[in-house]
Amino acid sequence: MPRGDKSSYTDKQKRKAEHIEEGYESRGVSHEEAERRAWATVNKESGGGNKSGSGRGKAESHAASRKGGRIGGSSQSHAKRSAAAKKGWETRRHEAHG
Repeated sequence: MPRGDKSSYTDKQKRKAEHIEEGYESRGVSHEEAERRAWATVNKESGGGNKSGSGRGKAESHAASRKGGRIGGSSQSHAKRSAAAKKGWETRRHEAHG
């Protein structure tokens, strides 16, 4: 079976990859990159194609899907964020007593 052949994946896995791919594309990721990430996620969750043999029906881990929304964060460094907070505090303190 050549690389990129999706025949060993179940219909459910193919639908899942399509759905994940659409989500990435809606956030501005290119089609090729979205497809690559989608199949990587399916492989991580289900351990690859499940269609044949004794490996059928293994439990899926949804850790990658859960992690997706929570992985982001501020693009500012901790030091810059801290400095901005201190500056804001000083400004409010002066205006309150001014």
